[in-house]
Amino acid sequence: MTEGTLTAKAKNEAAGVAAPRHSLRALRGEDGQDLAEYAILVGLIALVVVGAVTLFGGQLVAFYDDIVATLPF
Repeated sequence: MTEGTLTAKAKNEAAGVAAPRHSLRALRGEDGQDLAEYAILVGLIALVVVGAVTLFGGQLVAFYDDIVATLPF
């Protein structure tokens, strides 16, 4: 192989820099963890939205009612 066709893994191995096998296994097993983290984030965002609508819902309705009252229909 020429220098241009070496993969990053081959270059690292040629330089004596090889990742330990246990760290590679850990990297492969993180897909489920990422999915769980995204699910938790979506749940927390949903809770914040519900809380904001609950707290400010009445004020928003009054605000929009004032806007509608000023429109010439």
